[in-house]
Amino acid sequence: MTTPISGLAKLLRSMAPVLHEGVYVFACLPHDAEVNTLAPIAIFREAEGITVVVEEEAAKRHGLTILFRAAWITLSVHSDLQAVGLTAAFSGALAEAGISCNVMAGAFHDHLFVPVEMTRETLAVLRNLQSGSAHVRARGRSNQ
Repeated sequence: MTTPISGLAKLLRSMAPVLHEGVYVFACLPHDAEVNTLAPIAIFREAEGITVVVEEEAAKRHGLTILFRAAWITLSVHSDLQAVGLTAAFSGALAEAGISCNVMAGAFHDHLFVPVEMTRETLAVLRNLQSGSAHVRARGRSNQ
């Protein structure tokens, strides 16, 4: 296992975005739905129902209503779950470029779901941010 990184400057330098093949979708199911047959990559339970993120083909096979079609990009840096500023930095850069982003944090990495038609632009923004070309202002201690 790798050591988690918490310093913003190092996190940004080490982001290394990785695009997963395929199209992923968000769908909502009732609380009593069986989700395992969908092989979801993410599940979130809310008062209104169960949100799942699944491959588009699985959603279509199961007749799910697709709420959002997305590209899945993982920031391969092992980000500390208590790190401050990474989400703000990349979401701010994406917002400035007019790209919506849904973020999920795993124990090791941040996972971004962006409109599938904006994949190329998203990767360009993230790589620009990683290279230091974008203006990022880190507040407080950077823990480099």
